[in-house]
Amino acid sequence: MKKINKLIACLAVFGLIGTSCSDLEKYNVNDRDITQDQLEVDFQHVGSKYKPIFESIYQYTPAWSYQLQQNLNADVYSGYMTNPRPFIAGANNTTYNLVSGWNNFIWTVPYNNVMNNATAISELTDTEFPTLNGVNLILKVAAMHRVADVFGPIVYTNFGDLTNAGVYDSQENAYKAFFADLDTAVANLMADINSTKFAAFDLSYGGNLNNWVKLANSLRLRLAIRIAMADPALAKAEGEKALSQSIGLMTDNADGFFVNGSLDHPLSVIDNSWGDIRMNASMESILSGYSDGRMQSYFTESSSNPGQYKGVRNGLPLQTPFADELAQKAAYIGFSAINDGVHTSKVQLMTTAEVYFLKAEAALRGWAGAGTAQANYEMGIMKSFEQHGVSGAAAYIADNTSVPANYVDPVNAANNATALSTITVAWDAGATNEEKLERIITQKWIAVFPEGQEAWSEFRRTGYPKIFPVVSNQSGGTVDTAIQIRRIPFVDSEKSTNAAGVTAATALLGGPDNGGTRLWWDTGSNF
Repeated sequence: MKKINKLIACLAVFGLIGTSCSDLEKYNVNDRDITQDQLEVDFQHVGSKYKPIFESIYQYTPAWSYQLQQNLNADVYSGYMTNPRPFIAGANNTTYNLVSGWNNFIWTVPYNNVMNNATAISELTDTEFPTLNGVNLILKVAAMHRVADVFGPIVYTNFGDLTNAGVYDSQENAYKAFFADLDTAVANLMADINSTKFAAFDLSYGGNLNNWVKLANSLRLRLAIRIAMADPALAKAEGEKALSQSIGLMTDNADGFFVNGSLDHPLSVIDNSWGDIRMNASMESILSGYSDGRMQSYFTESSSNPGQYKGVRNGLPLQTPFADELAQKAAYIGFSAINDGVHTSKVQLMTTAEVYFLKAEAALRGWAGAGTAQANYEMGIMKSFEQHGVSGAAAYIADNTSVPANYVDPVNAANNATALSTITVAWDAGATNEEKLERIITQKWIAVFPEGQEAWSEFRRTGYPKIFPVVSNQSGGTVDTAIQIRRIPFVDSEKSTNAAGVTAATALLGGPDNGGTRLWWDTGSNF
């Protein structure tokens, strides 16, 4: 099994290229080599292109690709997980010494596997099979808003356009294009909601288009909430559109967006086989402080600290007195691993619990059709407990005394940390909107686990939950330790092949191309 230390040397070359010649060959294949009639009889000429999209929103296999695409950035920056081994002697993404070869995967995987296939599907289905294109557009938005939430400006509306090839959209315009694509998708599906054409290719909902409309509406609400401070009027309009659509949002846990693949979850390899990821100290602080029953569903007890759940501080350098990376890893590998129930072959991308927390914030902001903030907040907690088969939700919701716990590192006391928040679980109708938002986002953060990309985005947007900063900041002053990393710089593969596009994109960014520059929706305020 390949491990990340074996990749470091080759990534310096591969990262600059982005796509190998062998990768390009698959895009030169004539999809109709079998014969047009054979392929079209059961839509295989279209359907075969969905699987790589499903499996590349984050990439299943090889596991090291996911490790670079998400695990050693968003999963750590979110406060969910931490690598026990200080790769490259601690000079890596987790200490803000950003490794460009690693970060190329955040860009190249979705462009090679999602955008290429989504564009081909649209060309084949746009007029003849609009329901197939409707699902395609939802998948495209589900994948590409994540890319925009990492980099800011992305190539989206101009992708595949030979005249404007390589021209980036600002993040604002990309979001507007996401909303437009969701409009088209919902209209296409509603026009033939009982169609069964997609059933053979559906890795999430078994061909039930009602569920795809619910996902589209729920995604729209997620994106609307994300831009609530960047463009309040557009956010409200799009949010209320999601809240009022006739089929509605996710309401039951069965509505959640999971990819039901046949491959092992990459976290099972990274966690179990390699021992390259463990519980983050922020997770320990918050879950243990609240005596949260989901702790046992998410993590295993520490083998080196029996009877405890133990996390690792993020951003650890190579510490004294460890002789090398492996010696330090050996000291921390016995901390809490991820529970096998989390990394099944089912990949979680959006849960019903998240949608209730989105509605809670929408209600807090006064959006029509959202219901009440408290009712949605409490339902979000209940749905999360239900999803993970945990009892005790009612007592947990009523707890108005428990707060996040201080953190103690039994390996190195220098890493001990005082809890950063005193927010409790129980709803307080008399609290300020800021306090109510902290409750909502803290519980959403717990419920969204292990989806680190969404958790990191919401942390940057709101500042919640209050998670521990890195122990070692090696950004050279470009990232503020207190407010933490805001984005990933544009990748080397783009800089080497699309320099003009990257230069223009940097101007759209509104700041230097580094990890400290805020994205468009990251305004630094919540109300």
